[in-house]
Amino acid sequence: MTSVLSSSGGGLGAGGRVVAVLGPTNTGKTHLAIERMLGHRTGMIGFPLRLLARENYDRIVSIKGKNAVALVTGEEKILPPSPSYWVCTVESMPLDRAVDFLAVDEVQLCADPERGHIFTDRLLNARGLVETMFLGSDTVQPLIRRLVPRAEFISRPRFSQLTYAGYRKLTRLPPRSCVVAFSATDVYALAEMIRRQRGGTAVVLGALSPRTRNAQVGLYQAGEVDYLVATDAIGMGLNMDVDHVAFARIVKFDGFAPRRLRAPEVAQIAGRAGRHMRDGTFGTTDEVGELEADVVDRVENHQFETIKTLMWRNSKLRFDTPGFLLKSLEERPPIPELLRARDADDHLALQALVRDHEVMDLAKGRDNVRLLWEVCQVPDFRKVLSDAHTRLLGQIFRQLRTGIGRLDEDWAAKQIARLDRTEGDIDALVARIAHIRTWTYISNRPSWLTDPVHWQARTRAIEDKLSDALHERLTQRFIDRRSATLARTLKDGRELIGGVRADGEVVVEGHPVGRLEGFRFVPDAPERSEEAKSLLTAARRALREEVASRLRAFEQEPDDVFALGPDGVLTADALPVARLGPGPSVLTPAVLPFDEGLLDQGQLDRVRVRLERWLKDRVAARLRPLLALRDAADKNDGDLTGAARGLAFQLVENMGALPRAPVAPMVEGLEKADRKALSRHGVRLGVSHLYLTALAKPGAVELRGLLWAVKHRLPLPVPIPPPGRVSVEATGAPPAFWEAIGYPAAGPRALRVDMLDRLETELLTAAKEGRAVAEPALAQMIGAKPDELGAVMKGLGYTRSVAEDGAVSWRRRRNPRHKPRREAPVNADHPFAKLRQLSGIG
Repeated sequence: MTSVLSSSGGGLGAGGRVVAVLGPTNTGKTHLAIERMLGHRTGMIGFPLRLLARENYDRIVSIKGKNAVALVTGEEKILPPSPSYWVCTVESMPLDRAVDFLAVDEVQLCADPERGHIFTDRLLNARGLVETMFLGSDTVQPLIRRLVPRAEFISRPRFSQLTYAGYRKLTRLPPRSCVVAFSATDVYALAEMIRRQRGGTAVVLGALSPRTRNAQVGLYQAGEVDYLVATDAIGMGLNMDVDHVAFARIVKFDGFAPRRLRAPEVAQIAGRAGRHMRDGTFGTTDEVGELEADVVDRVENHQFETIKTLMWRNSKLRFDTPGFLLKSLEERPPIPELLRARDADDHLALQALVRDHEVMDLAKGRDNVRLLWEVCQVPDFRKVLSDAHTRLLGQIFRQLRTGIGRLDEDWAAKQIARLDRTEGDIDALVARIAHIRTWTYISNRPSWLTDPVHWQARTRAIEDKLSDALHERLTQRFIDRRSATLARTLKDGRELIGGVRADGEVVVEGHPVGRLEGFRFVPDAPERSEEAKSLLTAARRALREEVASRLRAFEQEPDDVFALGPDGVLTADALPVARLGPGPSVLTPAVLPFDEGLLDQGQLDRVRVRLERWLKDRVAARLRPLLALRDAADKNDGDLTGAARGLAFQLVENMGALPRAPVAPMVEGLEKADRKALSRHGVRLGVSHLYLTALAKPGAVELRGLLWAVKHRLPLPVPIPPPGRVSVEATGAPPAFWEAIGYPAAGPRALRVDMLDRLETELLTAAKEGRAVAEPALAQMIGAKPDELGAVMKGLGYTRSVAEDGAVSWRRRRNPRHKPRREAPVNADHPFAKLRQLSGIG
């Protein structure tokens, strides 16, 4: 077993925790893995499809930001300077990079005849330093126990029920159904039939590019069609609102021969029905008839035969010669549980190229053999491995081995230019997309091209253009928009005049005329015709009724529907409805509803009142200590009196952070009771600032910054320090802004006021004790680089001195920023004054 586990040079962090999270579809496994990964300092997750990698990359970026996340697939690489998290396809995981957390999705694909050896390699060798997680079906559990003895197991039950609904005619399938077949010919035939009978359908095939596939799924998700015809490409992670999956075929070609679907394969595809807590059903069309009772029982109860063997290919390859490389690829697996994978496309390409004498002459030496193997791994997305693809690989290798060691730019340009055409039928566009995806892969090998960034952009642009053209062709062929809309309208019993779809699209007599986003009507650009004008008139009449209904619902919405963005825009259900403007005070900004001509003044006032109520509660929740201090200062009979009350007023006006120098006489004149009263309200009397300690929380800082910027008409969004940062560059806003959010500016940086106070306290203590200060420690304390410390200290009003023994000290200059301390007026009746008189002091 040791030889198996070390077959690719060993895993990363073999001592970390290994967890297998297993269960059927719709169990939240991927969500759990991402949540676990983001809880670690660094992480990497591998997905089985580029589509899924991109989808989850976008999700993680929305949480952590673009600079923290890398995307690595064969055809796309987004690499910020120092990413913490890596989202990849399983084949493209950079396993030489150590990460705390590592996960592999759909690990049961270890048994896949085509790609299984890659997943098996990850199962055996890929490890996180702290935690490793494998996600997949229960069917792989016994083999994981055998091959990874120390793995822990977590079983995840399906969130919703999946039940068998028998068979129905294709024309009797309920809306929100997905019809499944296993060839493009069958998919197109079924889609044509549904278009004639039900108005239209979206289609999904494995041969579609991710962009086209997303666009087709988008039609279905938006409700423009109620049906989807697909191959088993939907079985791997596509999240859609499917209520029913109908198998129109139950036999598929597996690369060798046609065979009937196995129960786990039925479950993987049927599991797309239902989503999260909503139950789903599966069945067949009348051409297939009833499913076997045993298959139905297994699918409904998620009980399947376990996988007996996993696909394996030796990953410890020898690059001495092409012959040694071939021999190492053909090595037999070391244990019975592993089955040697059939020759993959890269292996077959190598076998073809070694028969080329010119290639063999150039493939001498380990580096050149390794290069030959890298060239063989260029994929043929048509999945046919034709002679044309082999010739292309041979040309690539020859050019990389001769001349300047890179591909000839003119040759590459001609190859790519031939694909930059959108004419032709669906099959022609599919073939062209497959070709350009191969070139996109090539362009992501930076050492192969003189200007790889240019070619990456060029191939991606062509792929996008071809994908959009393919989406348009599919839509034209399989969707009759007018018929689809009329069929739904008649079925629902609605008038054929106008209305608003659930997704916000406004339709009149089946014609889309725009979108309703909250209370905003965003029109399309209809043709300037009399018919178009009458349709718009009908739409506006429909919108008046819809708006009145939405306004009533809006006033009853719970608070969690509303949100305030960093740009000062208020949204309801993520739709913009108003913006903030300067109001009576910094804590009470004005709410300005968007007026798109749909609401009268009375309705606008109702929107404003509901949002003002929400905003007041929001400010109260985020800035509770500040409002409590304001309320205490407003009370004539409260515990804040005299100077303490005056300081509280000024603290509130300054959003909770107040420079001490201008109010030093008031601070020095505070009685002991006043100081205690201020302390009870969370006020700290710091060396250079008075501040509310509780307002350092990220939510409070963000809201203070927004409210101050709105009051002072700063461009939004304003720069807000990231959570946990104790200092940031003091750019993008005036010094008063940084003071207001509790990050006073000090030279080139803005320091969080509590850390500034800690810094100045340390300097005072060091001065009193006559000891030197450690400058690196001071810089670290305030989150600055050592070479920034001098400018920061100068900005704070300190000068540096170095003693003969090298001891460093910092002393405050007496300047307008830090005025000399004044003696507070002496109250002759105060007990301490009497004591001074008796002691002869003063």
